[in-house]
Amino acid sequence: MEIKALDDFTIEKNFKVSLKEMNHIKEICYCQKRNGKITIQLLDKDTYVNLETGEVKECNHIENRSESKLQVSQSLKRLRDYINYNLVDIKKCKWICLTYAENMTDTKRLYLDFDKFIKKLRYHYGHFEYIVAMEPQGRGAWHAHLILIFTKDAPYIPNKTLSELWAQGFTKTQKLDNNIDNIGAYLTAYLGDMELNQCIENKVSYNKNDIKVVDTIGDMKLKTPKKFVKGGRLSMYPPNFNIYRISKGIKKPEKTYMSYKEAKEKIGEFSPTYSKALSLHDNESNFSNTIVYEYYNTKRK
Repeated sequence: MEIKALDDFTIEKNFKVSLKEMNHIKEICYCQKRNGKITIQLLDKDTYVNLETGEVKECNHIENRSESKLQVSQSLKRLRDYINYNLVDIKKCKWICLTYAENMTDTKRLYLDFDKFIKKLRYHYGHFEYIVAMEPQGRGAWHAHLILIFTKDAPYIPNKTLSELWAQGFTKTQKLDNNIDNIGAYLTAYLGDMELNQCIENKVSYNKNDIKVVDTIGDMKLKTPKKFVKGGRLSMYPPNFNIYRISKGIKKPEKTYMSYKEAKEKIGEFSPTYSKALSLHDNESNFSNTIVYEYYNTKRK
């Protein structure tokens, strides 16, 4: 699949778009070609059938995440949506980072350890919903970024208690700041971006235009600003790995369909805080499409 950015594309007022509302974050998506039918059916892990032609074909398995950065970015986009839709009141939430004392690289053990931790935490502090995302480190070990969402103000949990319940290494509780007006984008940046020196150390290829300078991490002001590579960590995720998990009570934001004019009227007198237009073309099937995203933040005037 070849993907190119389009510098100039105008969504006409009568074009049909989807509108996704995640509290004060709104997303308009225009897709030139929409397919409401399922045209393929998986037969097993290696083959699928094209329901329109009857052809049986082999699945094209990816060897690592760097071969499918679009897949990773789509996973992170869904994760951002879940966070922005479900984190309504940060006083009811806790953001915790779980790390291993050893260089633990086993992805199966990673989620088994996490499940044990959640059960122990619920035993001591009652029911809560959660969103967890896993972050690979340059040395191969894993971090888990966990958001807990309680029905009332989140309880105070000493870091010593968290570490004892986790029992695998270290924990850190970071402050969720009311001043961050797109908390989904803020938190998922940890999962995709990587320090420049780590990219160099691990021989991760990067584009110079993707380097950004950061002077704060979480609620901590850095003495010396650090350089990060946007998307530098994406190639470190193993194939077919679930980047994140959510508990049963986490709600999925719904899309509604309408004309672009109606969507703009529903959002109100706001300009997009970010937009992108993409041209997609698949040489094998000769399929092409144009997709445009517009993001609005109604906390920004």
